[in-house]
This record gives sequence, structure tokens and C-alpha cells, in this order.
Amino acid sequence: MADEIHSPELDRDEILTLESPQFSPDRVAIVTGAGSGIGRATALALAHNRLTVVATDVDEEGLEETERRKEELDLRGAIETVTGDLTYDGDVESIVTAASELGEITYLANIAGFQHVAPLEEFPMETYDAMQRVMVRAPTLLAKHCLPHMRGGEEPAGVVANMCSIHGHYVTRDKVAYNTAKFAIRGLTQSIAAEGDGDVRSFSVSTAYVKTPLVVNQIADTAQQRGISEREVVEKVMLEEARTTELMDPIEVANAFAFGLSDHARFLNGADLLFDGGYTLTY
Repeated sequence: MADEIHSPELDRDEILTLESPQFSPDRVAIVTGAGSGIGRATALALAHNRLTVVATDVDEEGLEETERRKEELDLRGAIETVTGDLTYDGDVESIVTAASELGEITYLANIAGFQHVAPLEEFPMETYDAMQRVMVRAPTLLAKHCLPHMRGGEEPAGVVANMCSIHGHYVTRDKVAYNTAKFAIRGLTQSIAAEGDGDVRSFSVSTAYVKTPLVVNQIADTAQQRGISEREVVEKVMLEEARTTELMDPIEVANAFAFGLSDHARFLNGADLLFDGGYTLTY
């Protein structure tokens, strides 16, 4: 069906190419959630810009696909994969240790996350706890372990980038764990900026819905449940309140991360980049 929504395959010419002095093979960028979606696109975008990327995810097969795509696209930088579960502190520490052996840890992109939809009265607390560990505690712990490496370079240039959401600005019902985590990640972003002391800066990126495999599957399920087309799900269910009623591609989000990490964004510190098609701030 022409109406079906698909997760797009990334093309090399879609990746933002940045001339940034700090983007070099001896600089390491850790990217979480790199086994699919925005995390994979960000890992590929940073590798294209000559960085050494430590791509981490709990999904080992997804990481293998990220490596395969890097080779297919013939990207200039390296991608090294580290399988890890962000709900375990030991795995978090191991990710940073592995990254430190590859070069100077300069960038951290906290992108991993997941969703669960249920009313507050029915929300399973074990799921709530897991979501907070992956989307709040792990980014905090990763930053804690990375900051000493970032501060130790001859030319301080450490940057922590966090995946936020319109749900860090604007909540919707039945998503209490996700809403809470995304508001918290903005607090973490600003806390890192406050303590960066000119050595480390931070920023977050907020989007509405993105064509990740997770979202695309939700669209198909919703279309079937409601008896409407997938295009109608996007325009009338997901993005009814936005001015731009189309989904972002993962590479568009990845390019925002790449720009924010680069020297071109050196005054971006503690702020949130809101790419939501007018969803949040217009009515």
C-alpha cells in the first residue's frame, strides 16, 4: 500500500558533513541505543564526521547491523560496538572503560530509551523503574564516568548530548514513566551545564514522532485497531496538534546531534533543541 509508513534506509548524502577541528579519529563518541533508529543514525553520522564511535546497545544483532551499514556507506570514521545493558551499573562502567581504550572520550550521546503506555493506576512499577534506569540513571552515571575523561584533555571540548522529547515539555496521558524521564533528562542536561566549568557543555534534543522501527510498528497497529489508514494515524492521531504533519527521519535527528556536538555549537550549553514541527509552542 502506498499509504504505509516505513522506517527509511539512510543514504550517505543525507548525513550532515561538518568541518569541526575537534572531529578527528583520536576523539571518541559514546552513543547509546545505537542498535536501531536514532541511535544508529547518530552513530553513523558521527562516524561519517571522522570520529571514533563506541556504539552500545543491549541488542547485539542491532549493533551488527549498524556496523554493516557503516561499511556499506563507506564512512570515514570507525565504529566499535560494545553490547551492554544500561540497567546494570557494571555494564555502564564497562562501556566507558572500553571507550577510554580507543582514544580521548570527548562526546557522549545518551539516546537509548523505550516506551510503555498505560494509565497511572495500572502502570507496572517494575517497568517504570526500568525506564528510569535506562533513560535517567544510566545517562547520569555515564556522564559521571565520562566527565573526568572530558576534563582531562589538552583542549577541553567535552560535550554531553541527551535525547529528550516533546514529552519533556508537553505531556500526554498514559505515559507517566516516559513523561517523567524526559522532564528529568532536561534537568540532567542543565545540571551538567552548571557544573561544566567551561570544560564540558551539554544540550538536549526534543522531537515529536520519528520514523524509528518502534514508532512505525505503533502506526501499523493503531491503523489496524482504529480502522483508518497509516497516514491518518500520523496526521490525526500523532501529529494532529503539530503544524508539520509528517514524521522526522532518524537522520534528521542525528544531524541535530552532530551539529550540537560540533564546534559550530560552542555556545549551546544547557539548552534544548526543539524540533517538533510546531507541536509544543503553537496552538
